[in-house]
Amino acid sequence: MRKVRLAVLLWCMGAGTGSGMAQAKQASLSEIAGLNQALREATEHMDNAATLALWAEDGVSLLPSTKPLVGKAAIAKFMDEVMGGLKGARMESFALDCFDTVVSGDLGSEWCTEHQVVELGGGKPVFDGRGKMLLVLRKGGDGQWRIVREMWNQAE
Repeated sequence: MRKVRLAVLLWCMGAGTGSGMAQAKQASLSEIAGLNQALREATEHMDNAATLALWAEDGVSLLPSTKPLVGKAAIAKFMDEVMGGLKGARMESFALDCFDTVVSGDLGSEWCTEHQVVELGGGKPVFDGRGKMLLVLRKGGDGQWRIVREMWNQAE
């Protein structure tokens, strides 16, 4: 009888731990969905500061035909240079859809598709672009998820 009680107690402890882990994972998925929404809004408003707030200090961006952008300062410089060439541009529409979010402790990953239509102004043709991204995320000591790795390429 004693063995049965011990087995039941251990099973209940395990079930409780599993339930707690499931709740923590669900909370992380919800937080990452919030990060995705913040990224969507920052991009829609072409707001570099809001976008950079979503990056870890040691983040790395891997874009086509460019050297890796290592660190938040390098990412900020690149974004400022790009936006400097887009004076008067206005985002007409932006869509970001992320899939297959996986969480393991304080790390997460997902892949996303994006579609943006930007009115460039000055008689330039409208930019209508699509891309695919792979994001690696990390939850910081402050409880916030941030982008630590991004790989982007053009989609059809």
